[in-house]
Amino acid sequence: MIVIEPPSTGDFPALNRTGLSRFLTRAQRAVQLQGEVTVLLADDARLKDLNRAFRRKNKPTDVLSFPAAENGEGVAGDLAISVETAARQATEHGHALDDELRILTLHGLLHLAGYDHEVDKGEMRALETELRAKLKLPIGLIERTQPARKVVAKKTAAKKAVKKTVAKKTVKKATTKKATK
Repeated sequence: MIVIEPPSTGDFPALNRTGLSRFLTRAQRAVQLQGEVTVLLADDARLKDLNRAFRRKNKPTDVLSFPAAENGEGVAGDLAISVETAARQATEHGHALDDELRILTLHGLLHLAGYDHEVDKGEMRALETELRAKLKLPIGLIERTQPARKVVAKKTAAKKAVKKTVAKKTVKKATTKKATK
């Protein structure tokens, strides 16, 4: 079920509740997540409140997942998505707001299914990539951060290589000087 909470200021762009509901059903099947999922579409202020209350992070975020208790009796859990953050991210990545809302929904569903990219060894990323292609979505949420990690890793590796080379030259100079004395 899709619940749209009016923003505290201004208006949201037009949202396709029917299309998002159909996507939620398709994505849930793809993730193999059984049980009811409620998706709250809200503003940054609401997501900031939820993020502060449940994760002790005093800032808005794009998507939060709230898995149901183990005896959820037909309920898989809830998602909360910031439409304002989704709109900014859609613009940054050059696709429609509806696409971004679908990307965030898929990401949240994977969390409800028990995946956690912050602690796993890439399983969630791999599955999100596979399902994103199957569901015909643009680049996934986890994939967006991967290029930044590669650049950092390359820079770190380059710095280590430079340090090794400098150390070898220093040792060679010291050895050469000793040998000539």
